[in-house]
Amino acid sequence: MSFIMTDSIQKKPLKKGTLVSIDKENFIKSTEALASDDDLPDYVFEGPGEILSVKDEYAQVRWRRPVPDVWLKLDQLKEYIQ
Repeated sequence: MSFIMTDSIQKKPLKKGTLVSIDKENFIKSTEALASDDDLPDYVFEGPGEILSVKDEYAQVRWRRPVPDVWLKLDQLKEYIQ
């Protein structure tokens, strides 16, 4: 028996402790991107950042750098895969 991967398979939800990076395609299309610096550093797209907290549709992310934590929409994040 063979199994076919489809888009109908739900990905697991992002939650506290999940390692993430910014999904560049979704972020660039967002309203938040208009309010942000055009030249974001590569590490936000390469990851990993860690989700510290989730409230409604936003996640607080801490990067492994000496920079402030940021709040991003969950749909602008993707799970970090090593």
